[in-house]
Amino acid sequence: MWMVLALAIVGCKVTNAAPPPVSEKTAQRPDASKAELYRQACDGGDAAACFNLGIVYEVGEGVPIDLAKAAELYQRACDGGDADGCTNLGLCYEYGKGVPQDHTKAAELYQGACDGGDTMACSNLGVLYEGEGAFQDLTKAVELYQRACDGGYAGGCFNLGNVYRTGGGVPTDLPRAAGLYQKACDGGDANGCFSLGLCYENGMGVPRDPSKAAELYRRACDGGDAVACGTLGWCYMTGEGVSQDHSKGAEFYQRACDGGDAEGCRNLGVAYETGEGVSKDLAKAAELYKRACDGGHADGCSNLELLRNAP
Repeated sequence: MWMVLALAIVGCKVTNAAPPPVSEKTAQRPDASKAELYRQACDGGDAAACFNLGIVYEVGEGVPIDLAKAAELYQRACDGGDADGCTNLGLCYEYGKGVPQDHTKAAELYQGACDGGDTMACSNLGVLYEGEGAFQDLTKAVELYQRACDGGYAGGCFNLGNVYRTGGGVPTDLPRAAGLYQKACDGGDANGCFSLGLCYENGMGVPRDPSKAAELYRRACDGGDAVACGTLGWCYMTGEGVSQDHSKGAEFYQRACDGGDAEGCRNLGVAYETGEGVSKDLAKAAELYKRACDGGHADGCSNLELLRNAP
């Protein structure tokens, strides 16, 4: 769940940008086999059970996905005093999942959950305040990110790091941004690891250290950041911060592509077209260029057209 934030930072790939502020609720997936027990407990007034059952319906764990049902259950959880339920209901309203999109309602829910001790809700509310239009209040966004970070939510530290990197609402402070990315990364936030890697690669707020950057890209990749996987693939292809290894480069491009990174698909296509790190396979290259193109990558479209028209 992303909002747009633009500041390009050149990374190991051709172009790169630090991830935007994130608004999310990450909860451990409940055991779908206990859905009936959650239902019974929810009907008996257990707010936490309503929250868990809402997740079951939102992600389709053992039941068909039903976003309206999930939102209804989050409402019951929230009404029962469960702050996580309020946060997830806020997400439903923020993104129009199972309910009409309503940012005002989302903000009210996030505020209530934040006041109830849910630091992730504080960060989510900060994302709304960092947006455009009637909600924009960068000073308030910074306060909320700080509150979330101080409360132990790694995503809040990451969002606050972005603010100090760009100077949105505060003076630009790259060393402080890097420190916040470090705190986010240490807290398990893959975006924080990736952004800190970009800092080390480009010498932004920290001494330039390509090896450290590559190490952080690996941590981010292992944490599920597909763009970081693609960036690490480029590092292996070029020998930036690691020993050059085209096979490993292709492997990480594959992980990036499988994770939904269109540029990873395009770069893997190049590898198959040229035979770098993989056996040359023009049909596979065309397939990957198409995936990249379908994912919105203009170079993927261009590469596909060139390959199709090659003599």
